[in-house]
Amino acid sequence: QVQLVESGGGLVQAGGSLRLSCVVSGRTLSGYAMGWFRQALGKDREFVSDIGWSGITTDYADSVKGRFTISRDNAKNTVYLQMNSLKPEDTAIYYCAIRYGSRLLRGVDYWGKGTLVTVSS
Repeated sequence: QVQLVESGGGLVQAGGSLRLSCVVSGRTLSGYAMGWFRQALGKDREFVSDIGWSGITTDYADSVKGRFTISRDNAKNTVYLQMNSLKPEDTAIYYCAIRYGSRLLRGVDYWGKGTLVTVSS
């Protein structure tokens, strides 16, 4: 079984930064895309960013381009999301996710339980 555990969420003022981490454990395989979704209160879950196995190909939602940076360390089975210039509208529960053999927008195989990010104004 595969488990995803997020960390790094918290409370930050607008304009501040946070770094989220997600580590994958269990019976993992190579070749998976890894990334993040988020869900704000009263809103649908939305795609934030993902990164392919090689670490070369990345995707970002328009709302976070230029502010968030995704990276991964395959030796540690870990993905990171560096979030800069945070805005109150970034407030949400952030969920880590992986997809084997494709990218996250094609579907999600495993979800983490989420970490809360709160950006105050």
